[in-house]
Amino acid sequence: MNLSRLRLLSLRETYRRGLLESTIPFWLKHGVDHECGGLLSGLDEDGSVIDTDKAVWLQGRAAWTFATLYNSVEANPAWLAAARHCLDFIRAHCRGPGGKLFFTVTRDGRPLRMRRYVYSESFSAIGSAAYAKAAGDDRAATDAAEYFSTYLHHSFTPGVMPPKVDPATRPMQGVAPHMIAIVTAQEVRALLGDIEVAGARCTQWIDRSIAAIELDFYKPDIGALMEVVGPDGAVLDHFDGRTLNPGHAIECAWFILHEAKLRPGESRLVELGLGILDCMWKRGWDPVHGGMLYFVDLNGRPVQEYWATMKFWWPHNETEIATLLAYQLTGNPRYGAWHALVHEWSHRVFADPVHGEWFGYAQRDGVITTRLKGNTWKGPFHLPRMQLYCGALVDELLRAAPP
Repeated sequence: MNLSRLRLLSLRETYRRGLLESTIPFWLKHGVDHECGGLLSGLDEDGSVIDTDKAVWLQGRAAWTFATLYNSVEANPAWLAAARHCLDFIRAHCRGPGGKLFFTVTRDGRPLRMRRYVYSESFSAIGSAAYAKAAGDDRAATDAAEYFSTYLHHSFTPGVMPPKVDPATRPMQGVAPHMIAIVTAQEVRALLGDIEVAGARCTQWIDRSIAAIELDFYKPDIGALMEVVGPDGAVLDHFDGRTLNPGHAIECAWFILHEAKLRPGESRLVELGLGILDCMWKRGWDPVHGGMLYFVDLNGRPVQEYWATMKFWWPHNETEIATLLAYQLTGNPRYGAWHALVHEWSHRVFADPVHGEWFGYAQRDGVITTRLKGNTWKGPFHLPRMQLYCGALVDELLRAAPP
């Protein structure tokens, strides 16, 4: 399916209206905590608060979203203030021992949980970098580099992050730290330049993680991007080792395709990103009901997680980006058709025309399972990032298309 000019104009309107008239107004009205600072994410379908605990990674994600809007859409002071609101809350309340950030805190900032992961740090890094550019704030730029350095230290220094399972019994490595290293370095580089962090420049961190993904996690011979593998890239024949997350893998694919777009001469990156997208679309797209399955087994066996066949909002957001970016880079109508499929399914199932924003969770057949709009995991990030990124891609495609 080739995306006609008429189709592109329709998509542009959908993304613009969805972002600026639904998603962002919802979070500005209901999410910003003017009493205690930061972002409240435990919201019912109409935006009423149903839980006041705060996820620290969502503070960083929200800061990135609002500051990026300010940088790329319009210099709206309300967006800049919302970004600053989230970052000030992190600075005031969310640092734990040794500079590591908590994962959750109470509404007024008292610590609740410190996870072994460092995703609070990665998202605080991109939020701070985006705000630094928007506000010309040197302190935020310094914070961004420090958060990213903490992320890299815990993710890639042996022995720092506690292992998920006993490494003497079953040593393994995950693809997620490399994915987040790529996209964090891309954002920091775009906003602050190709600065040196933890002994290497952003581009070098990107290259290292792409190389690791290609060497150890991508298995073109069996058509899969693995979530976890052995230290040498071996497939682990256990529940965890066989479980694939198609939406997560496709998110990885577009990070690589985005890098390929920035390096026009490096066809290897295009081939790698498209290879991951192609094989994981085949594994993830539900041929019966449509939409992206959450988990699948490498060998087609039952998956341990009971929510495996549910449909979550964010894999659809990531797949929408990946397919449209693949279409732009290749002109292949297959990617245009895939984009149309995931766009139609997700906007029909998740979008809420009454109160705005999207619902997050559906059964396999598309029936919404919970009507909340936000929680510890869902906030103003995947959806507005998709609307922003796809809107920009559509604008580029329209500029390149004949009148």
